Amino acid sequence: MKYDKEEKAIIDAYEKGKMKLSSPSKKEFEAIKATARKTIIKDKRITIRLYDHDYQGIQKKAMEMGMPYQTLISGIIHRYIEGDLISKRGEHSNQPDAE
Repeated sequence: MKYDKEEKAIIDAYEKGKMKLSSPSKKEFEAIKATARKTIIKDKRITIRLYDHDYQGIQKKAMEMGMPYQTLISGIIHRYIEGDLISKRGEHSNQPDAE
């Protein structure tokens, strides 16, 4: 696993005994559990129409990754919303190409 500078500094400090791990308080632990519950609960159901070619393609990709295709679609949407996936400039968007 590759670490960035900040992560390396934290690991080095921990290994040299300059930093200690602490357990979360009961209140912090409950907050962590509540956040985890909200993260895994999918409470909205939608229906979308896809081109057959796209449907077949997403099923194939999901099978290669060993997951249900709905999970893959949901993950793609989530990553896009979070900014981890971006569209190519100039392709399928109204944004002009960067010059």
